[in-house]
Amino acid sequence: MKRKNLRFYFRIYRKILAQDLKSKMSYRADFIISTIGMICTNIAGFISFWILFRSFPEVNGWSYHEILFLYGFSLVSLTPVQCFFDNNWSLRMYVYSGDFIKYCFRPINLFFYYQSEVFDVKGLGQFAFGIGTIIYSWSKIGLPLTFLMVIKMIIFLITASLIMIAVMNAAAATCFWITNSFYVMDLALKFKDYARYPITIFSPVFRFIFTFVMPIAFIAYYPSLVILRPDEIPLLSWLSPLFGCLFFWLSYKFWMYGAMKYSGTGS
Repeated sequence: MKRKNLRFYFRIYRKILAQDLKSKMSYRADFIISTIGMICTNIAGFISFWILFRSFPEVNGWSYHEILFLYGFSLVSLTPVQCFFDNNWSLRMYVYSGDFIKYCFRPINLFFYYQSEVFDVKGLGQFAFGIGTIIYSWSKIGLPLTFLMVIKMIIFLITASLIMIAVMNAAAATCFWITNSFYVMDLALKFKDYARYPITIFSPVFRFIFTFVMPIAFIAYYPSLVILRPDEIPLLSWLSPLFGCLFFWLSYKFWMYGAMKYSGTGS
């Protein structure tokens, strides 16, 4: 069978996305309420930082606006996993019901076909709030705005996104072997809340876990150091793009391995 190129998949995705958006916009009240809920959740996070820093001018050498930058950075980097990979949350239901088998007989990449069916529009509200937070904190910190800085920002945001996508892909794929895989995904999602803080505030044990076991430090901390503290960038920050691509590739292989082993419910 002839291999499909990127242009083919882009064309297919554009058509699937158009249909998905049409179906979602037919329920505008649900869309508006869910978007407002997402924005309110992010505002609550913003307020929590403000309350914390009313009592403490800094946390382990990190100022309010620097941690606010990490918060905005994490929101933007988490947007792709919510917008483009939200269907991972339904994977366990398709697997248990046997409906996942329908994805196995299409002449296109199985992972692409499954993930492309859902686009979570309300994630765009999170993206806008994250961008606004980054711009605000950037101006307060007094970071220089140059073309090179913008390019670095884009590269390392993509890097951070690949890490979170990899975490959720791997967590979702456990449903091919684990019955109660929802708890695995829920646990993985809860870890993202720690990504908005510098890992230097944690103990050495948790620093190791958040770097090499559950690599949430690469969602905001290590990538953002390239922007925030260009004079003291650790090696792990420069290696972030490599780790992002590696973790995503491994999660994709793990997801596909489980999908290839899937044989239906047997009923």
